[in-house]
Amino acid sequence: MTSDSSLSSAELRGASADAVERAISAGDSLSGTAGFAGRLGDGRLVRDVLGRQPIFVEGGDGAEENENHSKANVLNAESNVTCSESGEPRRWGFAPEDLADPRPLPAGHVLAPGETVPEDLLSLPDPPTVSDGREAVVAVRDAIAETLASISPGTADGAGDLAVAFSGGVDSAVVASAFDAPLYVVGFPESHDVASARRSARLMGREDDLEVVELSPSDLERAVPRVAQATGRTNAMDVQISLPLFLAAERAAADGFDRLAVGQGADELFGGYAKVARAPEDPRVEAETVRGAVREVMGTLPDQLERDVLALRGAGVEPVAPLLDDRVVRAALRLPGDLLVDSRGERKKALRLAGREFVPDPVAFREKKAVQYGSLVARELDRLARQDGFKRRMDDHVSKYVASRVE
Repeated sequence: MTSDSSLSSAELRGASADAVERAISAGDSLSGTAGFAGRLGDGRLVRDVLGRQPIFVEGGDGAEENENHSKANVLNAESNVTCSESGEPRRWGFAPEDLADPRPLPAGHVLAPGETVPEDLLSLPDPPTVSDGREAVVAVRDAIAETLASISPGTADGAGDLAVAFSGGVDSAVVASAFDAPLYVVGFPESHDVASARRSARLMGREDDLEVVELSPSDLERAVPRVAQATGRTNAMDVQISLPLFLAAERAAADGFDRLAVGQGADELFGGYAKVARAPEDPRVEAETVRGAVREVMGTLPDQLERDVLALRGAGVEPVAPLLDDRVVRAALRLPGDLLVDSRGERKKALRLAGREFVPDPVAFREKKAVQYGSLVARELDRLARQDGFKRRMDDHVSKYVASRVE
C-alpha cells in the first residue's frame, strides 16, 4: 500500500527507484517509504519488508491453474522460480490474474535476473523499547501526524481524489480526521459497523460526510466472483474480509474517487488481536509475551495486505494506508508490552492514547468488531452458501460456495 499513489509506475510501485536502491544497499527496511514492489532498472524484482505492495512471479511451468492462493504458494529457498532461456524470470506482474501460476515474491526479498531463489535482504529491526511511556505515545502520535500531513487529498482538477473507508473505530477515525472527504461505511442495515460509523461521525462532527453503503444479499452474490478473481483466492475468510473493502471501494470509485484511505495495519502493529492480548496462553500464537506476539502477527501482514490491496484495486481505487508508513511502523516497534495491551486487557493502548490528538475520546477508546463480522458479511455469506445447497455439515462449505460462484 502507499501513503500516496503519485509514485506508482508500470515497473515500480510505492517509491522511486532511487529510494528503493538506497534502502536495499543500506539494508534499511524502514527507510522512509510506505512500501514498494516492482522491477528495478537492472531487472531485479523487489518487495518491501512488510509486503505492502504485492508482486508475483510465474512459477512452475506456467501451465497450472492457481485456483486458490495460499501461503504454500509463496516463493522461498525450497521453491524455485522457473527462468527463461535468457535468464530472466518467465513473467511477473502486480496481480495474480496476470499470470498462469502466480507465486508471491516474499516480503523483504530481491530476485535478480538469472537467479531462481529470491534473496532475503530486508528484515524488520528489533529496537529496544522506549522506557518512558509518555515518550513512546508521543512518538506514535507524531509519526501519525507527519504521515497524514504528507498525503495529498487531491488536486484542483479532481485528479487523485481521495475518500476514506470508515467503520467508526479508532483506526479509520484517526485516518479520517486528516481529510475533508467522504467517509464510506459498508454493512447490512442492522450491522454494528453502520451503527458505529454513525456514532463516531456524529462525535467528530462529520455526519454530513458519512456515506452509508447498505448491503443486500444480491450485492454479495454479484461481488463474490469479482473479489475471488481480483485476489486470486476463494477461501471463506479471505473473501469475507475482502467483500466489505471491495464494496466500499466500488462505491467510492463510482462516485469519482480513485484513492481510498484505509486503517489497515493498526491491529498488527499495535496489538489489536485477542490472541495477542492472551499470549502466551492462547494456542494461536507461539510467543511468550505480548510484544513477541505482536511481532509474530506482523509476519502475517504480507499475506493480508496482498489480499486487501488486490481487492481494492479490483474495485477501481488505489489504497492509501497511513498507519503502515515507515514512520508509524518504527514508532510501533519500540512500544513496550503494556502500551500494546494494558493490565486491564485493553488492546492498542498506545494507538488509542495517541489517537486522542485526532479524535474525541469516545471514538479513540471504542471497541470494534472485525470487519467481516461488524458488517454482517460473514453471516450473510454463510446464509447464501446454505441457500445454494452448501450446508454447514460440509467441510468448509462457504469456500465451496465461493468456488462455485467463480466457476
